[in-house]
Amino acid sequence: MSTVSGNLRTTIVAAAMVAAGSFAAQAEEFVLSSGSQGGSWYPLAGAIKAIAEQMDPDLSITVTPGAGVANVVGVSVGKFPIAFANTISTVDALAGRPPFREKAENVCNLGTLYPQWFQIVARDDADVKSIADFKGKRLTTQQNGNTGEFLTRSLLDAVGLSYDDMADVSHVSYSDSVNQMKDGHADIFTLGTALPAGAVMDVATSRDIEMVPITDEIFQHFKAQNAAFIRRKIPADSYPNLSQEADAITYGTHMIAACDYSGDVVKTILTAVADNLESLSAVNKSMATLTLEDMSADIGVPLHPAATAFYKERGVN
Repeated sequence: MSTVSGNLRTTIVAAAMVAAGSFAAQAEEFVLSSGSQGGSWYPLAGAIKAIAEQMDPDLSITVTPGAGVANVVGVSVGKFPIAFANTISTVDALAGRPPFREKAENVCNLGTLYPQWFQIVARDDADVKSIADFKGKRLTTQQNGNTGEFLTRSLLDAVGLSYDDMADVSHVSYSDSVNQMKDGHADIFTLGTALPAGAVMDVATSRDIEMVPITDEIFQHFKAQNAAFIRRKIPADSYPNLSQEADAITYGTHMIAACDYSGDVVKTILTAVADNLESLSAVNKSMATLTLEDMSADIGVPLHPAATAFYKERGVN
């Protein structure tokens, strides 16, 4: 009787251990929401996934396409635990400012990765020298939920225009926008991404392009809405045959997570980034000069508790 009881006890314990192991494995499976395919976020997220899974074989990360605005909402409502985002959008979300309908909650910063550039690309033969010249032209930009699309609307508003003043507006993927520019079906392409952008490079190899510059007045219009905006110059050698540099609106790409999400996973993700900048810079060259100080910089979004501990362990307060 005692032997049977002992065997039964052993079976129950073994079953419980298997169940616990299965639960633990499931707990390590999560979605990392990135950006549009053809943009800079999607391949970078894939590279981080590969490194993190190699570091911790129990991790199983699914990288999905996403968008700057939608990703903050997704983390806030628990759709996925970790995502790429834009610093300006996350700051707006926490404050409950447009395009967000309400304040985002349970969203924490993991670290800033590199600057994002709001690029305003015009075909050289479209006669677009300023934002005011947009009137009556054909525009291609991203779908709603993308930071680049929101910035495009704000850009038009800065000069008293709206989508209604355009001859045509397309809300499509980067690849579709590229095709529209190449085929002569669009005059202007706006997007927020890394510099140089693969999509813009694709257009520039087939069409002569110019970067439409941001004036001081327009930049102040953006700065008044969100202090996280920074003005930088797009160098003339960023793309083939670009005739001159142009002032642009920039902000930061960073990673966000639910503030109550697993500290162990957060630490693994941050280690994957911080210890592999050389390989990640092969995916996005803006990562080559990233420092821990850059990653941990205060952007107006609270750090995840595990991120705070990570940077402190690395000697960055």
